[in-house]
Amino acid sequence: MAILKYENRMRIFLRRLVHWLFLTVITFGLISACQQKTNQNAETQTLPTDQCRVVQHGFGELCIPQNPQNLVALNPAALGNMISLGVTPIGSVTEYDDQFPNYLKNEVREIQPIGKVGQPSIERIALLKPDLMIGWKRNYESIYTQLSNISPTVLYDWHENNKNQDNWKEYFNFVADMSGQKDAAKQVWQHYEQRIEQLKLALGNRYQSKTVSFVIFCCGGINSEVENSFIGSIFSDVGLQRPESQRYNPQGYVTISEEALEMADGDVMFVAAYGGNEIGEHDLNRIQQTPLWKKLNAVQQNRVHYVDPTVWRARTPLAADAIIDDLFEYLVNMP
Repeated sequence: MAILKYENRMRIFLRRLVHWLFLTVITFGLISACQQKTNQNAETQTLPTDQCRVVQHGFGELCIPQNPQNLVALNPAALGNMISLGVTPIGSVTEYDDQFPNYLKNEVREIQPIGKVGQPSIERIALLKPDLMIGWKRNYESIYTQLSNISPTVLYDWHENNKNQDNWKEYFNFVADMSGQKDAAKQVWQHYEQRIEQLKLALGNRYQSKTVSFVIFCCGGINSEVENSFIGSIFSDVGLQRPESQRYNPQGYVTISEEALEMADGDVMFVAAYGGNEIGEHDLNRIQQTPLWKKLNAVQQNRVHYVDPTVWRARTPLAADAIIDDLFEYLVNMP
């Protein structure tokens, strides 16, 4: 009996020993695999400089191609910025109504749509095989890993920099840097500055004591993009003054209720209303029939001008050029 008990104990001991050894081998294998993967990642981020260069973006450091050839634009501003630089991306997200911005209609014929902003088709992007993608951080935080598995993806922190009046200019420079187009960017800014100076000269001092308002009807509400915004930056460069209600705001815009419609007023009003699937045009048509609208100074003086929202909110040099055309038309050429 004693021998049987001893043999049973030995069997139990041996089973436990084998089990322990098995777990030890598995654990060691997993640790080795993780170390190998870490080393591979480290090697990817330290590639020779003739293959890639390290840049800073919204998620830290990233090694991107020296001269990317196949770019994807992850927001309409990136699309407009690339085209401003003379670069045609192979794919881009669309704007509202699933269309490319109207002011770029002659430049986008060969560009593949990849879906809406923040909701692109991962499958379509993968088929395009881009070597670099550019967009805004806030739109893609949740799917950044998926995008990065396809190609290097650099994202600009627009929301964090929105307090800055020249945020759109910094984003353009970011796109120029990431796409290797710094020289082209210098030419773009030279053209912009020349046009600003031409407009300032044509305006003279006729608007020195007047206010210019910009109002947007979109998405069930009324907003004004204030001094620290794309349009606010252009107005400031030209020397145009905004109404008191449309000065600085950390968000870059203010919301205007129908009861406080006087916040939309100015000596001159520029109004942009989204149509199509949006209800901006419907809201504008309704509000134009109200006594509060008809009491606005700009309305009574017939100084309300209707402009394309896809241009006046585009945040690109090409759009800025089109806005300067509008300002010549409505502020210089009109009596």
